[in-house]
Amino acid sequence: MDRSLFTYKGIKSVMVALVILSIIQGFSIIMQAIYLATALSDLFAGHSFQAVSGQLLGFVIAIIVRYFMQSFKNRLAYQFAAKTGTTYRRAVIEQLFRLGSVELSHIGTGQTVTLMMEGVAKFRRYLELFLPKFASMAVIPLMIGVYLLFVDLKSAVVLGLTFIILIGFMILLGWAAQKNADAKWASYEKLSNHFVDSLRGIETLRYLGISRKHEKQIAFVSENYRKSTMSTLKVAFLSSFALDFFTMLGVATIAVFLGVQLINGTMMLYPALLALILAPEFFLPVREVGTDFHASLDGQEAGKAMQAVLNSEVTRETTAVVAAWTSTSSLTMNNVVVKGEDDAVRLQLNDALTFKGNQKIGVIGASGSGKSTFINLLGGFLEAEGTMMQDSQPISSLAQASWQEQVTFIPQHPYVFHLSLRDNIRFYRPDASEDEVYSAVKQAGLEDFVAQLPDGLDTYVGESGRQMSGGQEQRVALARAYIARRPIMLLDEPTAHLDIETEAELKATMVPLFERKLVVLATHRLHWMQQMDWVIVLAQGQIVEQGEPEKLYAKKRGLLRASLCPVRSLTCYKIRGFDLI
Repeated sequence: MDRSLFTYKGIKSVMVALVILSIIQGFSIIMQAIYLATALSDLFAGHSFQAVSGQLLGFVIAIIVRYFMQSFKNRLAYQFAAKTGTTYRRAVIEQLFRLGSVELSHIGTGQTVTLMMEGVAKFRRYLELFLPKFASMAVIPLMIGVYLLFVDLKSAVVLGLTFIILIGFMILLGWAAQKNADAKWASYEKLSNHFVDSLRGIETLRYLGISRKHEKQIAFVSENYRKSTMSTLKVAFLSSFALDFFTMLGVATIAVFLGVQLINGTMMLYPALLALILAPEFFLPVREVGTDFHASLDGQEAGKAMQAVLNSEVTRETTAVVAAWTSTSSLTMNNVVVKGEDDAVRLQLNDALTFKGNQKIGVIGASGSGKSTFINLLGGFLEAEGTMMQDSQPISSLAQASWQEQVTFIPQHPYVFHLSLRDNIRFYRPDASEDEVYSAVKQAGLEDFVAQLPDGLDTYVGESGRQMSGGQEQRVALARAYIARRPIMLLDEPTAHLDIETEAELKATMVPLFERKLVVLATHRLHWMQQMDWVIVLAQGQIVEQGEPEKLYAKKRGLLRASLCPVRSLTCYKIRGFDLI
């Protein structure tokens, strides 16, 4: 049995109710056997069918009560499982947000998605199956065994000894099954992560010409999962055989003892029938628990995985209050260092860096220079060492919920959920009115796209829904930003994957959104610098140059100028006092 079972909220009251219902069910099973044994013995004694009609009616009533109790137990377990599953899913998601993207990357995207979808469903199934059966096993065999002590001592002793042997084998096989289930779950998590990584990197694999070689790795991971699954099934079949064998052995032994006593005339028919009818009922709860134990092992493993996430230590503070950002606010960073795996430095800001009010800041640099890390730091997705102050007040981290609630983040590939287009646009503000949604659609340039949809804003988009182009996905992100009305906007190469024409159209829609906001934009497309007040040039995770765009370009050997026109023959165009490609 899973010891963590009784740590779930509300489990004690549910178990008390299940035990009470099981006691009533146990009484109904005993009464069912009494009425049936009485009716059969009376019929063998020559009584008429009409004479035993009362016993048969009692037998039917006992059956009805028994199965009504079982129905109540199943319903109670289902409601508790559904509530607990929903609560755990919400708690784990909230914990993952508190842990941050770095810890999430250690867990694995595939594993996390699998845990939140299939894992929660299996966990609910585990609670739904196991709880009522466990309550029955704890109560009904005890009630039947105690009753049989007064009916036939030999039968009660045989049942007790068989029960002890059966429990011993169940414990041994349970250990083996648990070991195999752990290996299977670990293999399943690895397969999930490998599958997601393969889907994300399939284009890169095809570009490098090694997609065929990658098939062997996929086959290897899949084969490991198959082997672990078959190993678990072997133990499950062996366990089922042991349960059935010892159950049949116990019932057969009792039948032999009863038959011998009946032949010798040392026992009446009624107690013999009563003991023979109750013997299979004695073992039934144990068999059901054994069967459902293997059927719900994955759910038990999923519960442990969710509990492990909930027990993970949150190393960063997320509840401190950060002041609201205004046109006079400032954020200063000094000697800030972001480290990755193995303490490798990903970003190092040696000099003081200040963000002010509604400033527009461009972040440029070659691929791998640290632009995305810089944006993720400002978004509170990464932990950093160093000093950070807002309006002269020190803050320990930008991972605070009060800071992130002021930030709109537009990545290179915005995620479109499998929801209606309306709900996708309402991502930051689910309570936004219809007028606000339509206004955001208009401002983001989505009117023509919405007009083409069969159900308008109610059309489902994203995975398994209406597919969208990269430009349309960016416009959805812009519509979200219009509705959000947050004072800080972070953009991580939002147009890097778009063609020039689409980018120009999107830029015309995006620029008005920059008004009255602190904007930090990381990009390779340098024409965006004409909208910026300040430019930061990154190289190898460090700031190598910063300043106003015109002044940086005016430097004869400036890195900005070199990155703009690295080749003499390259034609540059004059825009706002400096050249842009």
